[in-house]
Amino acid sequence: MEKKFDSFSPTDYRYSVEDLKPYLTENSFVKYKARVEAALVKVLAKYAMVTSEIAQEIIQATRAIKPEEVYQEEKRIKHDIRALVNCIRNKVSDQAKPYVHLLATSCDIVDTANVLRYKDAANKVILPEMIKLEKEWIALALREKKTLQIGRTHGQHAEPITFGFALSQYVHRWGGRILYLKEAADNLVGKFSGAVGAYNSSSLFFAHPEKFEKEILQELGLCPALISTQIIPPEPTADFAHALVSAFGVLANFCDDFRHLQRTEIAEVGERFGGEQVGSSTMPQKRNPINFENVKSMWKAFMPRMVTVYSDQISEHQRDLTNSCSQRYFPELLVAFCSSVKRVSRISGNLRVNKKKMEENFKISEKTLIAEPLYILLASFGHPDAHEYVRKLTMECERTGKSLSELAREDKNLQVYLKKLTAAQQEIILNPSKYIGAASSKTEKVVSFWKKRIKKAKL
Repeated sequence: MEKKFDSFSPTDYRYSVEDLKPYLTENSFVKYKARVEAALVKVLAKYAMVTSEIAQEIIQATRAIKPEEVYQEEKRIKHDIRALVNCIRNKVSDQAKPYVHLLATSCDIVDTANVLRYKDAANKVILPEMIKLEKEWIALALREKKTLQIGRTHGQHAEPITFGFALSQYVHRWGGRILYLKEAADNLVGKFSGAVGAYNSSSLFFAHPEKFEKEILQELGLCPALISTQIIPPEPTADFAHALVSAFGVLANFCDDFRHLQRTEIAEVGERFGGEQVGSSTMPQKRNPINFENVKSMWKAFMPRMVTVYSDQISEHQRDLTNSCSQRYFPELLVAFCSSVKRVSRISGNLRVNKKKMEENFKISEKTLIAEPLYILLASFGHPDAHEYVRKLTMECERTGKSLSELAREDKNLQVYLKKLTAAQQEIILNPSKYIGAASSKTEKVVSFWKKRIKKAKL
């Protein structure tokens, strides 16, 4: 517990995701690098460059590596991968020592270990959490598909929709991010092509060094880059980061919307408060939208890190060290994002929807909400200046307190047009709450699409 509070980063002590620790901690990073070393010697044995006994000895040693010993050795020699190699060598016989790290350069190990753990973290933890949230939103959208809500543009009342329709927008955007992240994770590539990427060392022994590279990466479930320098091409990792950050933007937008819907004067939704939860240190009555605000704040902290990712695309000639420090912070993006996904999933599953307040808010603008359908219908029946005529009637509404429907029906100049309305059109003019277009059916359509699409993707 004390060690926890000795951490510098809030990502560790406040926003940690336990399920990501096997992939993204420094402990796991050392183990992933050791796995790459093990895959190398396994393939060396396949080509009879080492005996199976020696290969097994080295593989067992990679499994026994502890981060503490690697860091102690790095402190002595000032090189992280050579420190790992020395620690493995210390655990094997003299006969096995020459074959540890044979034909490899540091980035063969580091870059391959990184993309492997990012891919595993995405597929085994982050994507399942994203799908869980998508299911929460789907259930909520279906439940509220007919719940009347006023639509808002520019912060102003616009036209009627349903709450389910508003949610279905996020079902669609989030579904797209799920597929995009899956694709980006699957497109991550490794490398085993040596110090400048030209297979110099492996070509000393193999007529087809690319085949040797491919077989090592197959042991790890990865594909090789078509061509690399000392480091893997940075674009697949940048694409992966962009998939995370763009999905983070969808989360932040959702939370921003729902934070505003929780305002005292709107009060259409609410986070559930625990029995002993405190909203303010000085105002006991407060119930702040802390979770919605937290996620937007996290997005603000981590979205700009894309600039660093883009900066890491540039490496001088076959490689420089300008990405060495910056890429070490990359795992924090995955943790912060996943922490936020879990938070929004928890809120969504317990969201309080105040239908009564939605009705009350709708009634605020009810008297003028038929302005658009009225003007369109009048224009369609030949009124020469329908938009301006209806605009003036809305001003009359404000002056008299009458509804637009009342004024239209009392206006002798409009009777010739209103007589042409169908029964359905007349109902909308009399009752603005009927003017929801295809909101309900569209909600069902969107939900159905994403249910099938995610199932088909076999995520």
